[in-house]
Amino acid sequence: MQAFLKGPASISTKPIAPKEKSAAGSSGEGKRTKSIPWVEKYRPKNVDEVAFQDEVVAVLKKSLEGADLPNLLFYGPPGTGKTSTILAAARELFGPDLFRQRVLELNASDERGIQVIREKVKAFAQLTASGSRSDGKMCPPFKIVILDEADSMTSAAQAALRRTMEKESKTTRFCLICNYISRIIEPLTSRCSKFRFKPLSDSIQQQRLLDVSEKEHVKISNEAVSYLVKVSEGDLRKAITFLQSATRLMGGKEITEKIITEIAGVIPKETIDELLLGCQSGSFEKLETLAKNLISEGFAVAQLVNQLHDTIVESEVYSDKQKSAMVEKLAEVDKCLADGADEFLQLMSLCALVMQQLTQN
Repeated sequence: MQAFLKGPASISTKPIAPKEKSAAGSSGEGKRTKSIPWVEKYRPKNVDEVAFQDEVVAVLKKSLEGADLPNLLFYGPPGTGKTSTILAAARELFGPDLFRQRVLELNASDERGIQVIREKVKAFAQLTASGSRSDGKMCPPFKIVILDEADSMTSAAQAALRRTMEKESKTTRFCLICNYISRIIEPLTSRCSKFRFKPLSDSIQQQRLLDVSEKEHVKISNEAVSYLVKVSEGDLRKAITFLQSATRLMGGKEITEKIITEIAGVIPKETIDELLLGCQSGSFEKLETLAKNLISEGFAVAQLVNQLHDTIVESEVYSDKQKSAMVEKLAEVDKCLADGADEFLQLMSLCALVMQQLTQN
């Protein structure tokens, strides 16, 4: 029994020799260079690199020069540089050494209930900010708490922040980032300087995409760049991601408008025109075939609703009465799809009304 408890005598307890350990650990290391997504690779490293958000950049530059920083509330559409801006400012303020100690970033993916706000955030805020930068530059006497996707926090968790923001104002600054400012409770918005991030202009997006293409040696036509900007709808992050996906797909060949259409999941203009012609024909059987083909091709009806809306509103062929009826139906279908309705039935319902409007006159 004792021999059993002791275990087999043949098992060696000698440590692995350094040579063996290094041979086991080094296989495959250092052979491959790290591949980083272009979105992260070309994220602004300092405040000057932030595009198109002049008011925010001006305020942050003043704080970098030594003026105090207020509590901030950044809001606006996704992909306009909200998180990148505050991270770039924090890196410039604290330097690479103190950045980890002085900045607490909580995202929607982290748990951010009332308990976390009361414990983790409060404990971080109460710590005194000390230490100097290794490069000798002046370091501000406060820390920064970044609460990304703040509009997804519960009202109770937001309410728990109010007192902490006031009480720890000597040592901590808060930066709330959200897409919808209406979801942030009034007591928090009144304690922050609000900055709206605008969707990036087409010219700025084109310039950034051309810069990335040049640095990554990507061949892309000017028409494809313009179309990429149109498809991304002011979201530079989405545009750069599409560009990287298209580059991987083409493998060094020139990227065209057609490739961007396939990558972005956009419905080709010819398909939409064909659907509208089917509605004008007055044949329900033909319409049903077109709708089935659209679903079989794997196109999303929600995407069709968005593109059809732009086509109808911009068209000069339809009367105002026809436009109003069709756009109202588009809104109904969009709501039903958001609630989880069947795509084919909603598409047929929409096409039936469009057919009725186009054939009654």
